[in-house]
Amino acid sequence: MREEELRKLTDGTSDAAFVVNSEGVVVAWNEAAGKLFGVTAEQAIGQPCRTIVQGIDECSAVCSANCTVRQAVSKRHPLESFDLQVQTVAGEQWCNVSVVIAESNNSTEVYAIHLVRPVDLRKRLEMVVRDFVVSNTSLPADQAMAMIASRPPARESDLSAREIEVLCLLAKGSTTRSVAARLHISRTTVNNHVQHILRKLDSHTRLEAIRRAERAGLI
Repeated sequence: MREEELRKLTDGTSDAAFVVNSEGVVVAWNEAAGKLFGVTAEQAIGQPCRTIVQGIDECSAVCSANCTVRQAVSKRHPLESFDLQVQTVAGEQWCNVSVVIAESNNSTEVYAIHLVRPVDLRKRLEMVVRDFVVSNTSLPADQAMAMIASRPPARESDLSAREIEVLCLLAKGSTTRSVAARLHISRTTVNNHVQHILRKLDSHTRLEAIRRAERAGLI
């Protein structure tokens, strides 16, 4: 599929839609996306998707150079729709995002077609329900949210069995030293695993990675 065909495809829906290539750069942007984000096609095309969308999920910022959506698309892994708080002309707004993978007929290039639908009211109701459940039960906030909300794209991160093992131990409060002793590996190896985990989960800290993994159902 050529970029011209992708542009025609996004113009065929009234939902906000745009297409990102394997480098995370916008190659198609429809009129509805322009109205939602306040950015014209001329301004958007050629720009990194993350600089326009500025999306965050319930855990932290996800629109970055290490976008977990790009990780999944590069492996041709279909994604379930997910909720993302994005920067719109009306301010920060929750939207549901669906991603469709499209490949070029003449190259190895892969494209991610994004369909974005505002769901701010529904998401705010989810938050109210979550807070009510947490306030009236002993259920942690992450578990309460997982009961009622969609999984974030972090679930598609390509964590190895060993990385998940390390992450599970960290989630239980283990230190680098104790993880190394438990798995019979060096502390340097543990730290290397942690760096890989942070990159794959697009996280800046261990706590952020743990929360994102729990929220995505990885641990």
